[in-house]
Amino acid sequence: METTIQDTTALAVDGGEPVREETLAYGGQTIEEDDIEAVADALRSDYLTTGPTVDAFEEAFADFVGTEEAVAVANGTAALHAAMRAVRIGEGDEVIVPTLTFAATANSVVFEGGTPVFADVEPDTLLLDPESVEERVTDNTKAIVGVDYAGQPCRYDALRELADAHDLVLLDDACHATGGSYKGEPVGSLADLNTFSFHPVKNMTTGEGGMITTDNPEWANEMREFRNHGITSTHHERAERGSWVYEIPEAGYNYRLTDMQCALGMSQLEKLPGWVERRREIAARYDVAFADVDAVEPIAMREDSTCAYHLYVIRLNLDTLSVGREEVFDALRAEGIGVNVHYIPVHYHPFYRENFDTGGGLCPVAETAYECILSLPLFPRMTDDDARDVEKSVKKVISTYRE
Repeated sequence: METTIQDTTALAVDGGEPVREETLAYGGQTIEEDDIEAVADALRSDYLTTGPTVDAFEEAFADFVGTEEAVAVANGTAALHAAMRAVRIGEGDEVIVPTLTFAATANSVVFEGGTPVFADVEPDTLLLDPESVEERVTDNTKAIVGVDYAGQPCRYDALRELADAHDLVLLDDACHATGGSYKGEPVGSLADLNTFSFHPVKNMTTGEGGMITTDNPEWANEMREFRNHGITSTHHERAERGSWVYEIPEAGYNYRLTDMQCALGMSQLEKLPGWVERRREIAARYDVAFADVDAVEPIAMREDSTCAYHLYVIRLNLDTLSVGREEVFDALRAEGIGVNVHYIPVHYHPFYRENFDTGGGLCPVAETAYECILSLPLFPRMTDDDARDVEKSVKKVISTYRE
């Protein structure tokens, strides 16, 4: 019988042998036995929701980021929505947001009847550009939302100066940056309101879940009511005082986070610094591996920040390649590397084109970046062999598609 020898140099997308048989996702949770035990303990308790573990998680998270208040909610989108309600965004109000973000940043403005105004990003970091923000401030502007893209904080000193100059609220969509810092100050304490996501691909998880941090107790109280249908007290609080009476002065939503999820969050929070350090180790490996690959350029990192590396984003120098980003994406997926793209600029989406008259040319830096960005796998339980597979695959694909 004739033996067929598999070509290990040909791309898997062209019939060659893939670097990996099993696809390595771009992100994923780390769940350990103490996490499972924490959830089991919550399941054995008297409260599965609106109980004391929610309060404990809020207190622990506020202490971690250095704020007076933290409010737990059902997910990162709920966190953004609650923040918009707290600062009373409404019809006629404009909120400046970067276009290179997940749509929830802008959608939360729309939920409250406001108008998202899309600003461009910095060419090197892909973070919200303060100069673009300043160009978009009008008499109707009420707030600015920074997005800590990929885990690197925005330039909050510049954004704060703009906010103060125009009497605006400053918000931080920190869903990528849990565990990061800016000029020595932890993410979560950098803006008037700071929002987090605990989705499984984020730096810590509660399954689904979110948090808002602030030093404003009035806003915190409003957000706690907002997450609970607008009710002014929780079932736990009413049980403690032996009362059934509650009031709803303003309609809210059911955005509660359960005690089981908060128990998981408390367990995860203790391990977050170590996980962020592991993310940084993998990112440093990638930096070295791709330093001599001129078709691959990681986004820039500033020395005044500690990036939490939710994502490791590269830009492809398409001028040096014979194909576009889509072909590189497909080839890497065929090699077993679960690359992704973060994000389609929000102003490109049909909802915003049709309802807010957005379109191409609005944010040229973000639009140009979108055409060539890829997110590589990066999460704490990746092994060094996993990282090596990513490096090998990227170099294999790039060398094949060299112009």
